[in-house]
Amino acid sequence: VQLVESGGGLVQPGGSLRLSCTASGFTFSNYVMTWHRQTPGKERELVAAITSAGGSTNYADSVKGRFTISRDNAKYTVYLQMNSLKPEDTAVYYCNRNRDWLTTVLRRGSYNYWGQGTQVTVSS
Repeated sequence: VQLVESGGGLVQPGGSLRLSCTASGFTFSNYVMTWHRQTPGKERELVAAITSAGGSTNYADSVKGRFTISRDNAKYTVYLQMNSLKPEDTAVYYCNRNRDWLTTVLRRGSYNYWGQGTQVTVSS
């Protein structure tokens, strides 16, 4: 299993970024896909999730209305469109996978494979 995140960078408050995560080593269309973020000294936070077929999504309250998760099963890729970025969105962003939607949205999922992440910095 390999998950490779990209698309991070430095952006001013109010700006936008689009993150990508390309997966390999498993049948992508069989899994819920998730985006998480982590800042030093804090636990990793699940910010967005999408069902295997892309029909349902779930967001943390802190990003609802600003972030959009999507996926392209043919390309084995999940995306995170981030708009109206705030300094508190600064973090390393990671994607991951889960088998079950309910445990995902209840924040009880088990995540075993972590990529290197992509740094997002929101600052003027």
